[in-house]
Amino acid sequence: MTKRSYAVIGLGRFGSAIATTLTELGHEVIGLDSDQERVERLSDFVTQAVQLDATDEKALRASGIEDVDVAIVSIGERIDSSLLVVMLVKELGIPTILAKATTALHGRILEKLGVSRVIFPERDMAIRVAHSLVLPNILDYIELSRDFSIVEMPAPQAFIGKTLRELALRTTFGLTLIAIKRATRPGEAEATLVAPLADDRIEAGDVLSLLGSNERLSELYATLGK
Repeated sequence: MTKRSYAVIGLGRFGSAIATTLTELGHEVIGLDSDQERVERLSDFVTQAVQLDATDEKALRASGIEDVDVAIVSIGERIDSSLLVVMLVKELGIPTILAKATTALHGRILEKLGVSRVIFPERDMAIRVAHSLVLPNILDYIELSRDFSIVEMPAPQAFIGKTLRELALRTTFGLTLIAIKRATRPGEAEATLVAPLADDRIEAGDVLSLLGSNERLSELYATLGK
């Protein structure tokens, strides 16, 4: 994995979680926030934590973040501050910018400003929870677009012991099995089979990652629920 450098601007719950996770994954992270208490709380968990007002152009430039690979603007409470910081970060020439949005309008404006990706933490979590309610066995859900998603689910009983050729998921459901997570011996990390082959057989305890349209995923849910 290539080591990259990140600047996380706004160290609330969302920003702090991103900053600490990126650090745990071995990347360099600079965390910035105007709240000294937040900065101090995170200082032991990131490469560098800086207290400053990110809407202050001089202070932002002096922080040294212009050399990072990715900037994450996690300021959602004040939309005006969020937009101003995104504009300042773009002027610093940082190649990739992600920004948190709290409303659809906020997100559209961020897109107009040219951010690489707009993040809706509450909406995305709500979507995951809704899907878990529809099919309780779903372990994770990733929305790729309005019409396509990836779901992670335990292998249904009806799949166990069968090869991918026998299941014919693409023909029957229009779905693609992109990975299988498989438990190994106690104390060992689980194994992941990426792009499994037609003769690979589903085993008890496997977790399947399925890609497809929401319509076809719903058809699978309905079939498994019978």
